[in-house]
Amino acid sequence: MEGPVMSRFQTHTVDNQPPEFAPRDPWQDDIALREALVREGGDAHAGQVARYGALAGGELLALSFDAHRDRPRLRSHDRFGHRIDTVEFHPNYHRIMAAAVEHGVAGLSWADGSPGAHVARAALCYLHNQAEPGTSCPLTMTHAAVPVLRQAPGLREWADKVAACRYDPRDVAIDGKPGVTLGMGMTEKQGGSDVRANTTIATSLGVGGEYALVGHKWFFSAPMSDGFLVLAQAPGGLSCFLLPRRLPDGAKNAFALMRLKDKLGDWSNASGEVEFMEARAWRIGDEGRGIATILQMVMLTRLDCMLGSAAQIRMALAQALHHASHRMAFGKRLIEQPLMRNVLADLAIESEAALALSMRVARAVDASPRDPREAALARIATAIGKYWICKRAPAFVNEAQECLGGAGYIEESILPRLYRQAPLNSIWEGSGNIQCLDVLRALAREPESAEALVAELDAASCEDRDYDAALPALRESLRSTDEAGARMLVERLALALQAGLLLRANSPLAGLFCRSRLGGGHGLALGTLPADADFAMPIARAWPM
Repeated sequence: MEGPVMSRFQTHTVDNQPPEFAPRDPWQDDIALREALVREGGDAHAGQVARYGALAGGELLALSFDAHRDRPRLRSHDRFGHRIDTVEFHPNYHRIMAAAVEHGVAGLSWADGSPGAHVARAALCYLHNQAEPGTSCPLTMTHAAVPVLRQAPGLREWADKVAACRYDPRDVAIDGKPGVTLGMGMTEKQGGSDVRANTTIATSLGVGGEYALVGHKWFFSAPMSDGFLVLAQAPGGLSCFLLPRRLPDGAKNAFALMRLKDKLGDWSNASGEVEFMEARAWRIGDEGRGIATILQMVMLTRLDCMLGSAAQIRMALAQALHHASHRMAFGKRLIEQPLMRNVLADLAIESEAALALSMRVARAVDASPRDPREAALARIATAIGKYWICKRAPAFVNEAQECLGGAGYIEESILPRLYRQAPLNSIWEGSGNIQCLDVLRALAREPESAEALVAELDAASCEDRDYDAALPALRESLRSTDEAGARMLVERLALALQAGLLLRANSPLAGLFCRSRLGGGHGLALGTLPADADFAMPIARAWPM
């Protein structure tokens, strides 16, 4: 009787639905990533990156949904009334963090140290952000803190335990931990991006560079971390400090987490507000040199913003291509419909260009200690790329949502999570205006950065008519110091850099990128490539199924 009874209530047959997206292998799926790793010098680590790709697109992607649904919770006190200031996470958060740390997403650059390690670590970061971008906040800050920590010989243990690639979430002093994570506290209520307006006071205790901090931070990133890089006003001016969660004797440091931020996205990660009540911290660098001390960290975190946005772009593209490859409408698959093909091809071009620029900046960062020209390029190209790629991500993800229609607006798909996450990187580590101002400062004060940028652009000359036609006006615009026009300048620089990189990489997408982005063959929205363009090639390259 069971069979007929069930069929009696069956109102319809479920068909014309795509299969599950995961598990996938975002390394094997991504021709452009595999080429970029070799091109930018990280191929010695290809096996390690490949292994992480399979893990990220399978197990970690599956774990990420619970890590987002069950958001972090602040426990200010234990049940006996003791102040503990801990943050509780879903167990999957810790599983994801452990996998990332142990595979080198936070520490490979420092654990290896050979040429190309930063490039390989960038590829790992790109793969990780496709699976779970929320955990990338503590991973990024942990990675970026190392060059700052290495400026203080007394903090060597901290730097070494980042490079150990070991994850230990216990709230204990670092002497008992095989590895550590780092957070950051820069922003205060009254200052925002203007950190020179910070009012937190640091008073020297007279021994070993130790200070007592009194004040607050309006954004205290990754408050569950073992230690935090913070800025505070010492007698000599704004200075940089390492503030540990636990003091060397195991006692809790004197700070209080006031609350966790209720954020638009980034739900798996905790961000908080904190007050320091004579919290102990160790100075890094000289008093009054806090911004200069922390600049190396900022360049690395901004690179990760680029990589994070490029990764979200890639995941959104993959979701759109997967759906369009299986969904039928008006008698044929979506991917066969001419207008949809224009959209998907345009998305594929945008995605590869974002990856190409991010990985090129990773090579410049990698080579900076050995090559002054690369260091100069990294200084300006990081700000250019951070502005443009992060600015493009929200519109890109929304366009990918449209490819799925209403299904792309439903939480059971990953696209709403990506859409909430997409604006973050354009705000984090300096908003778009801050990036543009940094570019203007570099052009005005660092002639070596301008020279490196021009050399990078000239390296692709005589390869494409539209590219060559755009260069003279672009060179002339570099002389401008008009702040009001900075966004237009940085946008044009970003597009030219992307075009030049695709040309030099012999990417089959280079000509169409130049024609559409530089030659005027494109509208203001994605999906407006010239009607006679070869849509099949970008789609096939992005989704070689």
